Amino acid sequence: MYEDYTRQSLPSKEYRELLGSALCVFNSNNAFIIENILREDGGANYNWYDLMDRTSGNLSKPISDTITNKAGSKIATLFDQLVTQRNRIIHSFQITDKDDEQKLATKDKKNNQYVITKEILLEFIKNNEELSTELHKFRGY
Repeated sequence: MYEDYTRQSLPSKEYRELLGSALCVFNSNNAFIIENILREDGGANYNWYDLMDRTSGNLSKPISDTITNKAGSKIATLFDQLVTQRNRIIHSFQITDKDDEQKLATKDKKNNQYVITKEILLEFIKNNEELSTELHKFRGY
């Protein structure tokens, strides 16, 4: 598929919409994690500027120091899994799939390549919803 703004081949509009949604819900949760860290820390050890400059994977210690201390490991575990999945999406490569459609592909830890399907993107979005729900519970809403 082509668009007026580029001559490069692109995945379908639906696929790109899911991809964009996946990135947006993750980014929302990343900011929500930071909000909860700051709320719990009260400015004693962390500040917004430092946390915003960290990669998501480098939020593990602040999460452990604040959220996990009070809520257990569920939020940290969910976030860590989502960071790994998000990294595979971000560090993917474009392919022409067996159905002649443009899609993204990536690899697992054993270097096995796989296609990032619509189902994978939908599952990622759903898992982000679960994390958001847990963060809202933690915040007291």
